[in-house]
Amino acid sequence: MTQSAKNLSLQEMHEARMALDTPLFAGLAGDAEISFEFFPPKSKKMEATLWDSLTTLAPMNPRFVSVTYGAGGSTRERTHATVARIIKETNVPAAAHLTCVEASKAEIREVAEQYWEAGVRHIVALRGDPPKIGAAFEPHPEGYASAADLVKGLKEIAPFEISVAAYPETHPDANCPQTDLDNLKRKLDAGATRAITQFFFSPDAYFRFRDAADAAGITGEITPGILPVSNVAQTRKFAGMCGAQIPQWMDDLFEGLDDHPETRKLVAATVAAEMCRRLYAGGVRHFHFYTLNRAELSFAICHLLGIRAQKMALTEAAE
Repeated sequence: MTQSAKNLSLQEMHEARMALDTPLFAGLAGDAEISFEFFPPKSKKMEATLWDSLTTLAPMNPRFVSVTYGAGGSTRERTHATVARIIKETNVPAAAHLTCVEASKAEIREVAEQYWEAGVRHIVALRGDPPKIGAAFEPHPEGYASAADLVKGLKEIAPFEISVAAYPETHPDANCPQTDLDNLKRKLDAGATRAITQFFFSPDAYFRFRDAADAAGITGEITPGILPVSNVAQTRKFAGMCGAQIPQWMDDLFEGLDDHPETRKLVAATVAAEMCRRLYAGGVRHFHFYTLNRAELSFAICHLLGIRAQKMALTEAAE
């Protein structure tokens, strides 16, 4: 073990002991870096909700926010409009999602060039899910066959910062965990800056994955993706698509709360915050929150992690 690894182990032991011996969130330095994910709004009302959420979360000084991209380019225009507005009207770095699904290389180049012209410098590059749930992914005959190929192609278009996806509990299409790790390594070797994991509900799932990635020679940043759960049925649907496991104890915690939305939020914040604290104790200093366009849960968890909202105008740096 190298000296740096020994120092990290000692630091993690200290953090773990602190978490056991003191109040769980006492004395945190606020040194974690955060990012938030939104989806493009489908209506004026949803746009107002997204903007309210962004306004609430921006003072947390995220290193970026990202906006998702629907299967088969179904939200292409709305994604572009949302990202362009964030860049134009705020001081928050914005990343746009881009997928391989049902798009030729020429079409992806056109979209990427439009993003670059709009000021987008960060792409979340994904293979993407087929438009029809349960269908197998089929590459476009003139498109990119994988996320790794997409990363390589984007780097040839412009010097984007690129984030990619990782799967602590293995992508449903992978035949084994090692195959999934090999695919992650190809994406990072192709030029991706970091990987952001799909959500999970056990810190051990992340730590095992991080250790396996390290053993596979993956040295890039692997940021845990955090989904604060307030709707178990919706989360179960998401989990089925990405291979995440919902533990029985979580189902039990939310049982009987269907008619108590405020209580569900309290329980959701508690569960997610405790998991983040345990990740922090294990050395994690980057967190990516799947907000579902709602701010309150992510804001509360970040506050518990020691991050404080800064008194600044949303457009302060853009003016």
